[in-house]
Amino acid sequence: MIVRGARLYAGDGRVAPGLVDVEVAEGGHVAQVIPHDDEREPPSTGTLIEARGALLSAPFVEPHIHLDTALTAGEPRPNESGTLWEGIACWSERKQTLTREDVVARATEVLRWQAAQGVLYVRTHCDVTDPRLVALDALAEVRDRVRDVMTLQIVAFPQEGIVSFPGGEKLLREAVARGADVVGAIPHFEDTREDGVASLHLAFALAEQHGLRVDAHCDETDDEQSRFVEVVAALALRSGLRERVTASHTTAMGSYNGAYSRKLERMLARSGVNLVANPFANLNLQGRFDGYPKRRGLTQVKEMLAAGVNVAFGHDDVMDPWNALGTGNPLQTALVGLYAAQLTGADEIPTAFSMVTDRAAAVLGITEEYGIRPGSPADFVLLPAPSPAEAIRRQVRPRYVVSRGRVLARTPDVPTRLSWPGEEPANVDFSRSAGPRPQ
Repeated sequence: MIVRGARLYAGDGRVAPGLVDVEVAEGGHVAQVIPHDDEREPPSTGTLIEARGALLSAPFVEPHIHLDTALTAGEPRPNESGTLWEGIACWSERKQTLTREDVVARATEVLRWQAAQGVLYVRTHCDVTDPRLVALDALAEVRDRVRDVMTLQIVAFPQEGIVSFPGGEKLLREAVARGADVVGAIPHFEDTREDGVASLHLAFALAEQHGLRVDAHCDETDDEQSRFVEVVAALALRSGLRERVTASHTTAMGSYNGAYSRKLERMLARSGVNLVANPFANLNLQGRFDGYPKRRGLTQVKEMLAAGVNVAFGHDDVMDPWNALGTGNPLQTALVGLYAAQLTGADEIPTAFSMVTDRAAAVLGITEEYGIRPGSPADFVLLPAPSPAEAIRRQVRPRYVVSRGRVLARTPDVPTRLSWPGEEPANVDFSRSAGPRPQ
């Protein structure tokens, strides 16, 4: 396979200068990346993809999703209040009826949606506060089924607590023994502050014991007194796990005072902890108990990025008790995220693209294999846009999704034909025209 004449996404929102040709070896790895030359004849055999200046990027990365709950919206009843807490109550009822086949079917369907949109690396959280651990076993089966085209990480997520849920610690340990890739926690949901801290100590000890990563749902509340993220940062430093640790949500950070926020900036930057904001869920679930002014419900994305903290965007929920909508689209996540976090400066918009690509890859710990360079897996997406900002603005679908050197998905260009008064019918692609500009 050869991709000719592509603009290469270079990471951190940047595009490499000029156009490149990317050659893929038969083993499914990138053989070479060289400057494009119109005069060079393409090979007569193999797959040829003419990029024509389209953006070539490593695949999108989903750093936070719940595949076990996906596609259960309205079952057994809708979340009428829209709160996190009613969502948990709805799910607690629904999970009593889980079967392995049910979870496998729903999770696979959403992974198909995401793969079609260029997502080839996924971290899913899985509720392990179920004595049967049905969802965990089902997602382990899905992980095996998709391993030839996608990488799936499973977080053992104690939705109803580790310390406060009867048998919670035992279930978490059993989930790790059954093959969970990451240890989760939910300290703000535990009964007391002391229970929350104890739950984090347990999660970190388990991760250290088994050589795993930590990804905690942390401070997912508007309560400014919820400050477990400082415990996460301290434990990441003391344990040496550092960049192997992620604090997801941290929405309480949107309510912290300035002095405490500055302390957190230093702690988090020093600790190496990753943050994952989930704009769909955070905007939807938070602020539900506020009058006006009403909080935005998002963590301090812009401030933490400026402090040197790695921050990524996740989709979180897809048609479940916490979000009745969604298709798993990473560019939609980036668009909503950049508006919610006010990343609207000319240099900030491309950062939102990095938050669903290379920054999200850092959360999963896959940076060594991730990217388009000689020797790396031939995993990439070709987007019909000249830049990350344009890909987000126009919400393009990948023209090609390539996994391990094989075309996994293809979306043909379908132009919109417009018959405008006084003009010949013409295609509209929502690009800014090259007409005259004021001097």
